[in-house]
Amino acid sequence: MDRYKLLVLVLCFSLTTTDPVGPESRKDSEKNEEDDVSSEVEETKGKPDSEYIKELTDAMNKEILTLQEYADAMKSQSSKDETNKESHLEQMAYTLKLLQKSLKKHSEPTWLPNQKAELSVNEKSLEENPQDILNSLPPLPEETEPELTPELKEAKELYDAAVAKLDRRTLDVDASILQIKQAAEVGYVPAKIKLAWSYLYGEGVEIDFEKAKSIFEELAAEGNADAHAGMGFLYATGIGVPVSQAKAVVHYTIGAIGDSSYAQMALAYRYWSGHTVQSSCPKAMDLYMKVAAKVASKMTLNGGPAIHRTRLIDEVEGGGGALDTDLIEYYQLLAEKGDVQAQVGLGQLHFQGGRGVTLDINKAYHYFQQAAKTGNAVAHAFLGKIYLEGGDGIVADNDTAFKYFKKAAELNNPVGQSGLGLMYLQGRGVPKDTTAAFKYFTMAANQGWVEGQFHLGFMYFGGIGVRRDFKQANKYFSHASQSGHVLALHQLALMHAHGLGVLKSCTTAVELLKSVCERGRWGARLQAAHGAWRAHSPHRAFLQYAALAERGYEVAQTNAAYLLDNGDVRLFPEAERHVRALQLWGRAATQGCSAARVKLGDYHYYGLGTPQDLEAAAHHYRVASEQLHNAQATFNLGYMHERGLGLAKDAHLAKRCYDLAADTAPDARLPAALALAALHTRLALQDLAASPLAMIFITGDESALLYNWDLYVITTLLGMLGVVMYMRRPQQQQQQQQAAN
Repeated sequence: MDRYKLLVLVLCFSLTTTDPVGPESRKDSEKNEEDDVSSEVEETKGKPDSEYIKELTDAMNKEILTLQEYADAMKSQSSKDETNKESHLEQMAYTLKLLQKSLKKHSEPTWLPNQKAELSVNEKSLEENPQDILNSLPPLPEETEPELTPELKEAKELYDAAVAKLDRRTLDVDASILQIKQAAEVGYVPAKIKLAWSYLYGEGVEIDFEKAKSIFEELAAEGNADAHAGMGFLYATGIGVPVSQAKAVVHYTIGAIGDSSYAQMALAYRYWSGHTVQSSCPKAMDLYMKVAAKVASKMTLNGGPAIHRTRLIDEVEGGGGALDTDLIEYYQLLAEKGDVQAQVGLGQLHFQGGRGVTLDINKAYHYFQQAAKTGNAVAHAFLGKIYLEGGDGIVADNDTAFKYFKKAAELNNPVGQSGLGLMYLQGRGVPKDTTAAFKYFTMAANQGWVEGQFHLGFMYFGGIGVRRDFKQANKYFSHASQSGHVLALHQLALMHAHGLGVLKSCTTAVELLKSVCERGRWGARLQAAHGAWRAHSPHRAFLQYAALAERGYEVAQTNAAYLLDNGDVRLFPEAERHVRALQLWGRAATQGCSAARVKLGDYHYYGLGTPQDLEAAAHHYRVASEQLHNAQATFNLGYMHERGLGLAKDAHLAKRCYDLAADTAPDARLPAALALAALHTRLALQDLAASPLAMIFITGDESALLYNWDLYVITTLLGMLGVVMYMRRPQQQQQQQQAAN
């Protein structure tokens, strides 16, 4: 017992002398261990690796020495343009100084031992904000064009005068190109570029691909952007060089970087359509936006020359193109006899140009003056526009412009009302008055005048005189854009690109920007190409259309394909003719040209430039019929249903297609009627072959004739009656229309 008591006493004594260990005490111990580890890590961080610091110090010292040596080399390289170079060297030295101070701030003092300097108060504040450092840098000297020699100055004047004549669409092209050639011989680069394109187009000179290629290659080697654009066109079309779309894209890219409008448009179209490059709407929008900004900046308040777009395939089938010389002379005769409408019409034609009429402000002024004497409101309004802008020897005069605009506005002419609004908006000859400007623009816009709609939208867009309202701006810009107003199209494109008042849409913005770009001064090439075609020069016409087709002009693509399709162009081997035409038809069809879509169907139907594929032909015909409402495509679908070519053979669907074709276009009524007559005849013959009368000769059973003869007679008579009624239907409709009129 004594032994047990002694053990109990020892156990109690041990329990009283030791600390109890539980979960809380275990956590405290772990926490203490972590604190010990973190303190050790901090101690190791506080002691940097000496070898690492040494290597980093040596590397940064070498970099600074290299920059200093580069600055010294630049300083001793040449003594030309000392002022500009001093500014560059000062900027470099200042940047090096900031770099050194930045290194001092984030490193040990031993990094730059011999280059200690005290920081001023301003420099210390600059280190706080990097943007302030950038703002404090001295500005770079503005890049100025190199001063031209007297010979080049004279060549530039000669070139500018020649281009001004061509922009007015003068008929004396040869003399203008001769002036450009003289300027090019002196060495003026823009004249060389223009001459190279003239050799390509055969404009004022004979077509010479080698000379054009030589000029482009020479200037492209010097880095000229427009020359790279020219080389891109050559490689894209295979003119003078083997076809290479890869090289074309490279040249277009270099030209676009160098701000060549041709290269930017060609490359933007490829990104938009996915032709030879991966489709990219943002890239296309970026390129189109650059060109559109140039077009909008050079657009006058008068809107610039009118561009008349003519599809050769439509003109051959009876569409309108340029006005005939005899018709113009007839209007001139009427105008000289005092016909006011002829005077106003000729004045507008010469004011805007187009349709075979040369842009001539002086002639427009002459005809408007004659019409204004009779009190014609339109003549007064356009005289106000002429005096507001001036040009061609007519000095701009705000007071005279205001007088003519006011007279036209009093006669409730929307052109005059819009002119008055513009003068009040800009304060031209009158005090600025946004309220009066808004009133006159509203009056003009309510009458549907495009300039009133645009300026009213502009006031809403900028919040000028009214509360800013992007939705109202979008409304009026949309109305003005429907009439083709370039500045309205540009503003509308920007709104869609940035989502101002409308949903942000890259696709819509690109389509609008493309439309703006195609209204640049280079669009006049369409009329020059059309004139070459009317002058029976298909090669000159094709080359100009091909150049515009690369820019993405749908009309140019259609016309170039049409010339190849007809066999008028002999620039390529015969085996390539239909292949090239098929490619151009495809590009035009993608842009919504119904005639091009039908041609795609024809090429697949007949196997021209591609293996014959009736199903593909039917697909293209169906797209043209259902989406573009083309009567020819609908008729072709009916024929394919009738014969079972690429489609299920179905007489009822064939008849339906023929009827739809006749209803779609009046020109399709006669072909559709003949096709229906043939269809009914074919069905009648088939019924006759299956009739009891035919079975008599086969089986000799006369009872069959008595059995179905009455049904056969009734069916045949109904078919003949249907043909007669269909033939009479167009005539009856015409009589009903005449009675209604």
